[in-house]
Amino acid sequence: GSQPVSSPSWHRCPPHLEACESNSNDFGRVRAGCHHRDRSRHKRVAMKKVAAEATRLGLEGARFRKGHVVATSQRLLSSNLAIKVQEPIRSPETRITTLPSGLRVASEVRHGETATVGVWIDAGSRYETQKNNGAAHFLEHLTFKGTDRRTQTQLEVEIENMGAHLNAYTSREQTVYFAKVFKKDVRRAMDILSDILLKSQIDPRAVQRERNVILREMEEVNKQHEEVIMDHLHEAAYSTSGLGMTILGPVDNINSLKRQDLRDYIDTHYTAPRMVIAGAGAVDHEELVALSEEYWGSLPTESRTTYPTNFDPASFLGSDKRTPGPDDLDTAHVSLAFSGTSWTSDDSFPLMLIQSMLGAWDRLSGAGAKVPSALAQSLAERDLVHSFSTLNICYKDTGLFGIYIVGEQEKLPEALKVTVDQVQRLSGPGGVTEEDLNRAKTQLKANLMQQLGTFSYVCEDIGRQILTYGRRMPVVETFARIDAVTLEDGEYSAASLQ
Repeated sequence: GSQPVSSPSWHRCPPHLEACESNSNDFGRVRAGCHHRDRSRHKRVAMKKVAAEATRLGLEGARFRKGHVVATSQRLLSSNLAIKVQEPIRSPETRITTLPSGLRVASEVRHGETATVGVWIDAGSRYETQKNNGAAHFLEHLTFKGTDRRTQTQLEVEIENMGAHLNAYTSREQTVYFAKVFKKDVRRAMDILSDILLKSQIDPRAVQRERNVILREMEEVNKQHEEVIMDHLHEAAYSTSGLGMTILGPVDNINSLKRQDLRDYIDTHYTAPRMVIAGAGAVDHEELVALSEEYWGSLPTESRTTYPTNFDPASFLGSDKRTPGPDDLDTAHVSLAFSGTSWTSDDSFPLMLIQSMLGAWDRLSGAGAKVPSALAQSLAERDLVHSFSTLNICYKDTGLFGIYIVGEQEKLPEALKVTVDQVQRLSGPGGVTEEDLNRAKTQLKANLMQQLGTFSYVCEDIGRQILTYGRRMPVVETFARIDAVTLEDGEYSAASLQ
């Protein structure tokens, strides 16, 4: 069942929610207490700080007006800004070209013999309705089943002969198709990607066959506790909006979706302004632009149906969902989450750092309790959990920040209390120290640089950021924004979680 958590509306303190799976639902629930701050005062301070930081960093074109600090921050995140830092970071330029149709083509050229190219589409499960929920994921399966020019077998053989890797995935806000190829095969990759997306047959017989495939996939997913918990968490948080729906969709929809339902989804959402062609590695930008015009020039510029093209605004609801697990399950899986931030929020970078401070821990890692994270120390020293990880999930207009815990059922109430107490401690004076903040900044930068070492991640970063920010944020700017976070930012962002 669902149990809404209320809080005084004049304080606007977001409630928390829990999703859990165990062999019983008898353990107690811990509620986070509200910690109030003078928000208007912080906005005034933040506005002055952002303006000063923008001047220091050389952020051109920024305007700062009283009472508009949130909007100002979002404009900074979505505008190309010149950054001046004492120690410049050398990183390749991301070139972006917008075609007359509105299709954006972006690339980052690097040395090597391989490249990753793909298409990022501004559409995912949150753009669906209760009736067609699961359509985006269903299409992901069907696009590889044959086109007007290639049978499924021909497509598979061609990819194998190229030594290439063709894949796709669907998330709540985006649908992605990409290929990893040798640089000499970039043209063929673009041809194949456009063929499977724009010329897929969506044969009714293939639709019928894929139902069973997707149902078997659902069975496998349901065996993965973390996947189940994340779906429960979104359902508990956003039960009245599209974000609360699962990516695979309900069983009834998988059994009932028809070819026309899938075609309608394509005709509604697969339009040039909502798509980005991204490339990274051994690619030539001008060639990528020319190939995009050649293979993607037929994309429509607007929806060809009367269905809604935008998602419904997310409304965070504090609630509780519990699912009994199998009798032989000796651990409970719990996620406790708070209303987080959107990609363009004031608090996005501070919360990334708080996520690093809270950290993750697994008793099988051999690290013991001697770890920098105070939360990990508290949970490990008392043997309250088997493992935990901190969640920070961002969307266009909202987000979830919280923790995922695996442990013994009888110890979970105390583990959750320790977690909430630790978040409250971070929001108080001295809760975040300079040492904690600097360590988190270093960790965040190191993780970013390690990920940017692969062409696939760079391509993913380009596509996601252009759909999210409307541009690619340079590494030097990302580092500058991380460095600009202060102790007060950390404390305030931690307080906003309660």
